Formats: sequence, C-alpha cells, structure tokens
Amino acid sequence: MKTIDQLNFAGKKALIRVDFNVPLDKDYNITDDNRITAALPTLKKILADGGSLILMSHLGRPKEGPTEKYSLKHIIPHLSQLLGKEVQFADDCIGQQATEKAAALKDGEVLLLENLRFYKEEEKGDKDFAEKLSKLGDVYVNDAFGTAHRAHASTAIIAQFFPEAKYFGYLMAAELENAEKVLNGAAKPFTAIMGGAKVSDKLLLIENMLEKVDNLIIGGGMAYTFAKAQGGNIGKSLVEDDKLDLALQLIEKAKSKGVNLLLPTDSVIADAFAADANTDIAPNKEIKEDWMGLDIGPDSIAAFTKVVAESKTVLWNGPMGVFEMEKFERGTKAVAEAVVQATKDGGFTLIGGGDSAAAVSKFGFNDDVSYVSTGGGALLEYMEGKELPGVKAIND
Repeated sequence: MKTIDQLNFAGKKALIRVDFNVPLDKDYNITDDNRITAALPTLKKILADGGSLILMSHLGRPKEGPTEKYSLKHIIPHLSQLLGKEVQFADDCIGQQATEKAAALKDGEVLLLENLRFYKEEEKGDKDFAEKLSKLGDVYVNDAFGTAHRAHASTAIIAQFFPEAKYFGYLMAAELENAEKVLNGAAKPFTAIMGGAKVSDKLLLIENMLEKVDNLIIGGGMAYTFAKAQGGNIGKSLVEDDKLDLALQLIEKAKSKGVNLLLPTDSVIADAFAADANTDIAPNKEIKEDWMGLDIGPDSIAAFTKVVAESKTVLWNGPMGVFEMEKFERGTKAVAEAVVQATKDGGFTLIGGGDSAAAVSKFGFNDDVSYVSTGGGALLEYMEGKELPGVKAIND
C-alpha cells in the first residue's frame, strides 16, 4: 500500500483530499469534529517533515454554486486550533486566488481551499477541473475514505496527474487495513449485525456476508420485511412489500450456507413515530394494527447480545431501532454494550460508519471498540466486494 510513510515531504506542497464534511449548527459551530481529528495524524506527519498542506474538501450538498451555509471558511478557527497554527483560506478551489496562495505557500504553512462542490465538475469527475486542482501541489494524498466510493474529480480523477507522487494518508490506510481484517482475516466466530431501514440498502452486503459469517443478526426497520414475508402481522411498521420474496430467499440461503440467522422475535412497539408515543412490547409477528415496531424487544436483546459477546470478529452496520429517541434506544445500546464486551474479551470489532458510528458515539463507546469507520457508504461498498474509485486511483 502506497502510504505517506514512503515519502519525506520536506520542501513539498502536499495537495490533500480530506473529508471535512462536518455538521454545523445554525451559528456555523462544528457539532462533531471526528472527521477533522481523524485526518490530523496525516497532516501533522507532513508538517513535521517540513512540507506544506493544501487541503481540499467538500461540505454538504450545495445545489447552485457558492452558498454561505456550505463555505469551508466556517471550520478555519477550529482547524487552526487543532493544528496549532494559522490556516490560510482561498475563497475558491481553483482560479487566480487559489493559484497565487498555493504558489506563495511556505514550508510548514497550511492553505484550505473553498468547497469543491461549489463546482458541478467535482461530482461529474471532470478531467479539466481535476487538472486545474492538480497544478496547486507537488504530491497528491487521499485521506478521505468517506468519499472513496465516489468517482469525483478530487478523489478518483486527479491522481492520474501525479503518476509517481500519489499516496494514501494514514486514515485511508487504517480504514482499508481494518476492512480487510474483517473481509479476509476474520477470527471465528464471526458475527455481522445488520440494521437500518431497508433490506434493499443492505442486500449486496448481506449476500456477501452470508459467504463469510457464522452468525448474521438482522434488526432495525428491515426486520419487519422478514416478519411480514413469514406471514406475520406487523401493523404500521416499516416494510418493503416488493422485497418479501427476497427476504424468504435470504432466509433459505442462510440455511443452505449453515449461517445462524437471528431475526428479532419481539419489538418495542409504539402508537406513533414520536418521542412521547405510547409504547408496549409485542411478538414481532403480532404487532397491533395501528402500531409500529421502533426497537427490538427484551427477548431479542437477550438472544442478540449473547451471540455478539461470544464473537471473535464483529462487523456492525446499522442500528436496531430509532436510537435517537430515548424510548427506542435500548436495543441499539444493548448491542453496543455486547460489542464492547466482545472487544474486551479479545475480539476484533469494526463499526461501519453512519448511524452505527453515531450510536457508538452517543453511548460513549468510541474508545471501547476496535475501530470506528469514518465512511458509511464507502465501507458498505468495500464490504460488498466493490472496488472503490478513490482507492483504485492510488493503486493504479
């Protein structure tokens, strides 16, 4: 793997694709800086070598060019504080100001470019746009795993302009190494926990995992598609009616592969999708007509956590319920505690970004699991067996 450890950056301008797509409140304060702190080891290594940093990122999903709400200038005070030095800013990512500021950058200095997605060419993977970006630096470093599954100009196209000078940052390298450990080096018993709303979102992942795991746990909204497929009454619970046959096929496939498939047997049900809803416990296939399942119930928690705690490898992608609401967080929290226990007992546990990472963070378990991925969609595609454009661009 071509990492930044293979180069001394003294006197070099490193053009680095970072993922600083962080949430901001209405006053533009950062509410979660995990993506920025995850990039710090890479940035500090290059600065320690005596190199300079030209940072490029996207923020949010701007629809029509430059938008105040999505300007990266809002993160400068916090980034400067984390790096312990002033961060310069170019109010464009290409053009005269970016070119001049990059050219004038001295060793040890840091320049942040404005939001890449203010140009539609970024998401279109435009080669001319990528070439303009490439002229700003001497060396290209990709440390943005969260966007590695996108064939965008700054993640997949730009690398061709640095044929001998393109590297993975430490975050990208760690993400790939940890994913590989689960995909191709998992100690047994290996358990995958799949949650979230839709079977269709996780279909390829489930199918790939059935080739590798000993246990597959399914929770969250997608579990009700399985319950209905088996003839259950699920009330107003989330369901994909066009995926009922598929759910039955996955159950059969698990049997044929000798995989222990665990589906919820009971649910915390509610009469509304609301924090103050009335709640009850019901068998998963006997949910009252106007009620909906919003979390796994106590019997399911007991069954799931026993299997997880005894596992030597765990991959977790997706919550067990609507954990954002206190009444429906118990299932997700209990599974998180079981993952922590498996880790303490010497197992390797990988949290698959997105909502799973948010849940682990909410319950304060970030440091109690083996690895929390920064890339939900990217990790999902990697685990499905797909080649990520941002990874391929460095490896080619």
